[in-house]
Amino acid sequence: MATTQARVTSGVPGLDAMLNGGFIPQSAILIRGAPGTGKTTFGLQYLLDGVDRGEPGLFISFEEFPQSLYRDAASLGWDLPAIEESGLLRIVFTSPQVLMSSLASPESNLIRTIHEFDIQRVVIDSLSHFTQFIADGHELRQVYHQVTNAFRREGVTVIYLAEEMRSDYTNQEKGRLSFIVDNIVMLRYLEIDSAIQRAILVLKMRSSAHDTAIYSYSIGADGIAIGKPIEGKSGLLSGLATRRMISTVQ
Repeated sequence: MATTQARVTSGVPGLDAMLNGGFIPQSAILIRGAPGTGKTTFGLQYLLDGVDRGEPGLFISFEEFPQSLYRDAASLGWDLPAIEESGLLRIVFTSPQVLMSSLASPESNLIRTIHEFDIQRVVIDSLSHFTQFIADGHELRQVYHQVTNAFRREGVTVIYLAEEMRSDYTNQEKGRLSFIVDNIVMLRYLEIDSAIQRAILVLKMRSSAHDTAIYSYSIGADGIAIGKPIEGKSGLLSGLATRRMISTVQ
C-alpha cells in the first residue's frame, strides 16, 4: 500500500508497512494489551525513533516506581538519562489529576515543556490509571476527549498505552476510548498449537488504509519487531486459535 501523505514513523520494524507508511501526524493512537505484551517498550521505541529523526519526545508515566522504567530500558540497551541530557527526550512522572490540570492551563510546566523543547511525540503510560479515580463512564469519556484535544491543539502525535481489560475486544470499555482515538493497535497473547505466541493487529486507522492481517511479533535485544502473518487459523482475537478448515463442494 503506497501513500503520499506525510507520516510519523512508529520505530517498530515492520509496523509502518502495516500502517501504510506510519501514523498520521497529530493523531491519537491507542496501544492496548495485557501485562507483559510490550506496551511500554513500544512507547519507548516510538520516542527513541523520534530522537533518531530529531523529533523531540515526551514520556508521561503514572507509575509509582520511576527507576523500573530506567532499568527496563537499560536491559534493551537504552540509556534514558543520557538521552534526556541530549534535550530530545523528556520523562515526567506524575498523576492523572496533575496531568489534567496541566493540560487545562497554558501556563503550566507541562505546556511550557512542550513549547520549550518543541515536543512532537508524546507517550502516556498508562491511560488505564484514569479509571482508578473516575467511576462514571460519561465523565471518563469527557476526560479522554479533553486530554486528546489538548494534545491535538499542541500539534503532537500522542500514543496512549492501556491495559486490555477483557479478552473479547468487541466489548466496549468504560469511557469508550476506542471511539475517541484515531488508531488502535492491539498486542495479544495467543495460544496456537498448545504454545503461547505474541500477535499484533491494527484494529483501527482513521482516514487511511491499513493492513488488516494479524502478525506475530517478538521482543528481543532491540525491542519489538514484527514477524510474519499468522495464517490458516481462526479465533485469533479470542486468544485461542484453531486450524481453519477449508471445505470444497463438488
